[in-house]
Amino acid sequence: MSLAYPAREYVAQRRQIAQLEAQQANALSKLQKLEERRRRLEDPEYIKRLAKERLFYCEPGADCYQVLDEEAAGSTAAKAGSRQPERPAWYVTLWRSFEAADRGSDRGRPAAPAARPSPATSAGRQQSPAPSVG
Repeated sequence: MSLAYPAREYVAQRRQIAQLEAQQANALSKLQKLEERRRRLEDPEYIKRLAKERLFYCEPGADCYQVLDEEAAGSTAAKAGSRQPERPAWYVTLWRSFEAADRGSDRGRPAAPAARPSPATSAGRQQSPAPSVG
């Protein structure tokens, strides 16, 4: 019994050390990736290649062409036509909810309880006023 607590603490500390080592390894991996990216971004040729590929920039004096493929354009249009309709913007949805509330739309509201006759009228008797005290 006297060894149970120290053994439990030892195991908990070893688990915590393993977690911290894993976090440290993950941080070092991220650091190495970021340093590699920084080195690549410092290279002017890499920047030029990125500008050409992603932004379609062209160096001064160079003739650059962009070839449009009719078949590929048709297939993307067909894919675009088969997509589900997009959801309206949030402000359109908000405005529609304001309009529905203004109209008094019953969507989403529980039904109002049916009008019940008062006990005095249901028995066929009229209710007499309460006697005044005083």
